[in-house]
Amino acid sequence: MLANIHNETDARQYRIATSVFFFISGLGYSSWASRIPSIQQQLHLNEAQLGAVLFALPIGLMLTMPITGKLLGSFSSRKIMVFGAMIFNIVLSLPGFTTNIWQLALVLFCFGSARNLLNLSMNAQAVQVQHLYPQSIMTTFHGIWSVAGFTGAAIGYLMVSMNIAPSWHLLIVSVLLLIFTIYYTPKTFPDQPVKETVKRAAFALPDKSLLKYSLICFACMATENTMYDWSGLYFEKVVGASKSTAVAAFVIYMVAMTTGRFAGDRLVKKLGIKPILLYSGWFILSGLLLTILLPYPVPAGIGFILAGLGVACVVPLVFSLAGKSKSANSGQTLASISTIGYLGFLVVPPLVGFVAQATSLRWSFAIMALCGLLIVWMVKGIKAE
Repeated sequence: MLANIHNETDARQYRIATSVFFFISGLGYSSWASRIPSIQQQLHLNEAQLGAVLFALPIGLMLTMPITGKLLGSFSSRKIMVFGAMIFNIVLSLPGFTTNIWQLALVLFCFGSARNLLNLSMNAQAVQVQHLYPQSIMTTFHGIWSVAGFTGAAIGYLMVSMNIAPSWHLLIVSVLLLIFTIYYTPKTFPDQPVKETVKRAAFALPDKSLLKYSLICFACMATENTMYDWSGLYFEKVVGASKSTAVAAFVIYMVAMTTGRFAGDRLVKKLGIKPILLYSGWFILSGLLLTILLPYPVPAGIGFILAGLGVACVVPLVFSLAGKSKSANSGQTLASISTIGYLGFLVVPPLVGFVAQATSLRWSFAIMALCGLLIVWMVKGIKAE
């Protein structure tokens, strides 16, 4: 076991370094997101143009998903993570300097590609570090990502209030994150790539042993991004709340999700991974049903809290389980699962809009509640230690 090879000091160093890369990812992405309105105004983009150009980021992410999987089969997760972080930080500095929509689209395509390289490899690195610990540590890594997201949003708010141009803001963040990347690179876990015994196509679907994991991630990530995109509008249009209350409801959801991630590892130690995944599915189902059946500020807010707790730990715990698969190395396994998971993240929220347009937003959320039921169903069919 790896835990017998590396002493406690080494394991702690690897854990801290991996946490830093999760923080880099979260802070960099939220820093960009916080300046989207400023860049829209800077380039004089209307809503349709902005929506179209923003789609370049997930396209870059999805197209490089299988490439990242192949790279993780040839190189260590450490090398890909550092390379991805370097490119991610460099590209982060560019959106504020774009002067037309095509430049921004190209930058966002590269940003999505770099984000994929970083995120998949840092999760693969986290799985390797997890092997050094007898207790679960995976959900804490994702909790750190969430805290970084809050931090980036707060810095973005400060920069906007001080009238700092997006170019300077993102450049400063980029340089600082590059410094962190360079400093912590020697402290990362020196893993080795594990070659697959069976050759697979770049765009191959997960094998049967991983398909349940993929569907669980699909349902969770679809719910998570739907809450990102539609929770505020739900509070405004269905609950009938003010804009400030709608923002507060979204913040409550985010705080619940972040809290759940930091508490997740301790709960796994007490209850085990499979029970936490089951509870997560039930929380998503009951939370969204509560917001549908009782569309009033207090019960809907409680529903948002339940949904936030529900989505908090699912993906990191599924990654932890899937990382133990013998059919491929952890990086390729996560790439395979993430391909399906990100489809839910990217495709389902727009479908929510179409359903809402045809029926109502309440019906859309009713359909999303079924994602919780899908998680419960799939979890009952997996084996956990």
